[in-house]
Amino acid sequence: MIDNSTRDLVARYVGVWGEPDAEKRRRTIEDLWTENGSHLLHPPEEIRDAAAGLGFAATTLTATGYDELETRVARSYQEFVADGKYIFRARDNAVRLDDLVKFSWEMVSTADGEVVGEGLEILLIDSDRRIRADYQFPNP
Repeated sequence: MIDNSTRDLVARYVGVWGEPDAEKRRRTIEDLWTENGSHLLHPPEEIRDAAAGLGFAATTLTATGYDELETRVARSYQEFVADGKYIFRARDNAVRLDDLVKFSWEMVSTADGEVVGEGLEILLIDSDRRIRADYQFPNP
């Protein structure tokens, strides 16, 4: 069982990825992350393979600060949610250990409820429960 503040953090985090209002999305990003907070994405295998083919050993994709975070979240919204075909939702498995929060999420088809994507999220939070670093590990 998790505490309500952790449950609320996870709900707001997942909710921002599906927020259609750009101004509200930006305000939520500023409420959720610290000013220099980061989102670090372990990219899909095809991106890792392409990067390795170009000689890049590390393929972590990073967005840091409110402007980059806003671009990242807005781009994800446009690609996956805006057309109404999918929604994101958290699984009921959040765990908080000191300054870390771990949970899984799903991308679900609105047509039939089928889970079409999923991932693991690990959030490093500060004493105000704002995200300093957000590590995302999507599964196809």
